[in-house]
Amino acid sequence: MVREIEAKYRVKDVEALLVVLKSHGLRIGDPVHQDDQAYAQPGWDYGMPKTGVVFARLRTTDDGRHLFTVKKPVSGEMDCIEHETVVTDREQMHDAIVEMGFRPTVRIVKTRRSGSLGSVSVCVDEVEHAGAFVEVEMTVGDDRDGMAAQAELDKVVRAWGVDVERTTDTYDSLVRAATATA
Repeated sequence: MVREIEAKYRVKDVEALLVVLKSHGLRIGDPVHQDDQAYAQPGWDYGMPKTGVVFARLRTTDDGRHLFTVKKPVSGEMDCIEHETVVTDREQMHDAIVEMGFRPTVRIVKTRRSGSLGSVSVCVDEVEHAGAFVEVEMTVGDDRDGMAAQAELDKVVRAWGVDVERTTDTYDSLVRAATATA
């Protein structure tokens, strides 16, 4: 079982964050545009707990690559069993996901710059309708305590000394909240 454990933070000054990351030896990649369609399992809706529920995502990047991802939160929204694969036809994959009973929820469009510090992946995201964020994540293949892993990730971010605000919401929830009030 592979799990992705992450911690996410709102960023007030992206350029200041990038300077700090560079000073810590992080080589950040070029911006990549990502267009994600999120899908919910039958019977789930916003406001309900996500733990134990299967969610799907269909992502297209600006190089024309399509990724199909399934996530199942374990101890919280930022601790998920994850499976991901490349697909060749976004439209056919969308139709297959809907045929399996999943329903499209929100579209998340973002620009992502990423890199890594040892075993920790770092993504600087500018998300349409939601703002700028930094995500730090690790992949674990054991039954490691998700909350303890998130505390480790939080120490990494706090050591940078950058003005950030932690959030436990996923991008789909953040975009949905932002667009529902617009």
